[in-house]
Amino acid sequence: MKPLAGADGYVDPNWPPPGGPNDTPIIIYGYTPSFSLALLAVILFAALLVAHAWQTMHRRSWYFLTFPVGLTFEIAGYIARCMSAKVNPYNLIYFIISYFFVVTAPVFLAAGIYSTLSALIHRLGRSYSVLPPKLVLWIFVTSDVIATATQVTGASLIGVKQSNREDPATANNILLGGLAYQVLAMGIFVILSALFAWRARKKLRDESLVMFFLVFASATLLIYLRTCFRLAETAEGLGTNLSTREVYFGTLEFAPVALAVILLAGWHPGRCVGSKLAGIGDHRKRQEELEMRVRSE
Repeated sequence: MKPLAGADGYVDPNWPPPGGPNDTPIIIYGYTPSFSLALLAVILFAALLVAHAWQTMHRRSWYFLTFPVGLTFEIAGYIARCMSAKVNPYNLIYFIISYFFVVTAPVFLAAGIYSTLSALIHRLGRSYSVLPPKLVLWIFVTSDVIATATQVTGASLIGVKQSNREDPATANNILLGGLAYQVLAMGIFVILSALFAWRARKKLRDESLVMFFLVFASATLLIYLRTCFRLAETAEGLGTNLSTREVYFGTLEFAPVALAVILLAGWHPGRCVGSKLAGIGDHRKRQEELEMRVRSE
């Protein structure tokens, strides 16, 4: 059934009226979540969790460990969404758990992406990057943590306000501020990554990393697309087109994240780039071999 948006929010006539201790008067999602989509997400992310966790441990690419953590969060969020879809869409606890984990998961995925660029800088050379690898990591991970804390605060307040039938405009503005900051920070990261790729283009070819970087760039842009969608959805406001149609959630939240994770499972940084320490060691080893060759000549 097509969700109906209005001042009082969405109520699904196919469900009994809300009356439980944790029920809200309306369905905060703006629609009754699809059980099929939520279950598909749980199964897919569980399979990808196994693939990423195994490769991360096997390749000892511990800098990418945040990716399996993010996938664990995705699974928890979509399990709660399954509960909303199958048990009770009015339950506030299910909504908050689902929103918290689905919103927070990309922070860990983005941290893995930031760490991968740091590992690439280590491997290809500090001179190609505008910022040192450690600074890249700390600046953008810190930005994501701040942005997500703001978003979770705003989302929690929205749930409380909606439950009490109060105006959620202020809570929505808090959420909007966190998303705007996240879009800005990740936009800067995209620019820095592009500059690094341009300056290191010859080295990328020499190291046979062009294909990997294209995959890495695609995954980064997919996560960025998802963040831009969240910003547009929140800016439009509650009960409006983007927030009350699950097709947008499926194609602009679930799908970009799933594609990004699939791409980096096929071209895992641990296999394509190596560990940070391995990257540094390989560079030093090549330097030592070159120095020995020069001395012998």
